[in-house]
Amino acid sequence: MKASLAIAFFFVLGILMGQVNLDWENLYIPDLMQYTLYLLMLFVGLSFGSDPRIRDILKSAKPRMLLIPLTTIVGTFAGIALYNLLFSEIAPADAFAIGAGFGYYSLSSILIAEFSGSEIAIIALLSNVIRELLTLIFAPQIAKYFGKIAPIASGGATSMDTTLPVIVRVSGKEYLIMSLLNGIILTISVPFIISFIYNTF
Repeated sequence: MKASLAIAFFFVLGILMGQVNLDWENLYIPDLMQYTLYLLMLFVGLSFGSDPRIRDILKSAKPRMLLIPLTTIVGTFAGIALYNLLFSEIAPADAFAIGAGFGYYSLSSILIAEFSGSEIAIIALLSNVIRELLTLIFAPQIAKYFGKIAPIASGGATSMDTTLPVIVRVSGKEYLIMSLLNGIILTISVPFIISFIYNTF
């Protein structure tokens, strides 16, 4: 929850700073977004490579556990498809890319900004932060009405870190490995799926 609030704080701070009469365009460093993305990908790789739990999780994982991230991806995209049938404010490629963040707001926003610009990136940031916050707040109700695996799917990529404690609390410790595996797979898949969406549509 603290991480989400920190992200929201800096987002609002950026908006307020943007209102100040400074020549922000001359302060802009060309390709800064691209280098930030490279750096972020490096840190994601380092966090996975240096975490001894990853090997243990992958060793103890059962093939049927892969159905959880697969179902999360299919369910997210089904929701996006329904949204596109009802509304047309956002281009289908942008809408699917936003959903493909799976709650991983930092990386997905930077990637989307590279492909589609800052406006869609801001929507992606807010959408994915909201996904995480809704999971943190409503996990007990989600588990009660949709089953104990549902909070894992709702958390998306965050089910391996920020939403993990609440998922374990409401679903049980037996869902810990499933939650971690779901988060790992979705986190790794985010850059590939977003790139695929924009390069295909």
